[in-house]
Amino acid sequence: MKKDPSLKGTLISVFVVGFIIVAMWVGVYALYIARL
Repeated sequence: MKKDPSLKGTLISVFVVGFIIVAMWVGVYALYIARL
């Protein structure tokens, strides 16, 4: 059974999307802390 290259691409895209979401939350949190 050979590895499916599309599975690796999907995993990478999921990590990228997750990283973007986390980065957005960190930015919002930093902005909130800066306004206190």
